[in-house]
Amino acid sequence: MKPYIMKYPIYLLVFFVTLLFGCGNDESATDATGVFESTEIIVSSESIGKILALDVSEGDKVSKGQVIGLIDSTQLHFSRLQLEASKVTVASGKPDIEAQIEATEREIEKQEREKERIERLLEGDVATQKQLDDIESAILVLKARLRSQKSSLSNSANSVDAQGMALDVQIAQLDDQIDKCRIKAPIDGTVLVKYAEPGEVTAMGKALFKVADMEHMNLKAYVTADQLVQLKVGQQVEVLAEFGESELRPYEGSITWISSKSEFTPKTIQTQDERANLVYAVKIAVPNDGYLKIGMYGGFKLPSE
Repeated sequence: MKPYIMKYPIYLLVFFVTLLFGCGNDESATDATGVFESTEIIVSSESIGKILALDVSEGDKVSKGQVIGLIDSTQLHFSRLQLEASKVTVASGKPDIEAQIEATEREIEKQEREKERIERLLEGDVATQKQLDDIESAILVLKARLRSQKSSLSNSANSVDAQGMALDVQIAQLDDQIDKCRIKAPIDGTVLVKYAEPGEVTAMGKALFKVADMEHMNLKAYVTADQLVQLKVGQQVEVLAEFGESELRPYEGSITWISSKSEFTPKTIQTQDERANLVYAVKIAVPNDGYLKIGMYGGFKLPSE
């Protein structure tokens, strides 16, 4: 009889432990669940040519604007040098307006002085009115010639300037193409995937690598219409990230976006209300302490009333 008596406390202990866990599971740790996402960018080639360098590996951290690779731009540099030479040739054809009209201006000044001399002689009846009329006509002809020269030379100079500006635009286009041969990181982040290697010939739009901002994660969760009324953009909520089957780690999150349209529950997401077929997507910004990963499951608690 003693062995049977000793088993009763064990049975009772098992019963109470089961009851405790059963009661604890009635209340879920989170009110809405989803997966963690990040801003991912696939960096593609903006030029055509051989990849001379791509100094980045999967897992490397990069900074926005950091040059991490180079595509061959030799032919672009040659084209730029050719345009620079053409610009010098065009500029040499620009007329020197002041130098070319100087002779006419000097002739007008000479005739003006001669007119003053004839006017004085006319006052003393030494010169005739015809001499004064002739000199005035000559001055008018010279001034008309000067205006014509200025107009013609100005048009020529403007034409040369226009050609120079057109060449400047072509040079700027080449500078832009040369700059695009430098492979740069678009954001501060971590390289997730590398698609190309040095020595390969790339084409316009070909993917080179994928980078993601791993310091700022977003939990994209789904809530029902009943839960939606408790949420607003900018609201602070408690986020719980799932690590394994049982570990939950808390984070402070802020709601940055709430969908204005409902959708059917994604197959990969299980809402707390199994009867809810239509849900609303919500994005919650969560600072990453280094442990959060893309695709990791998590959830958040609705604010207590």
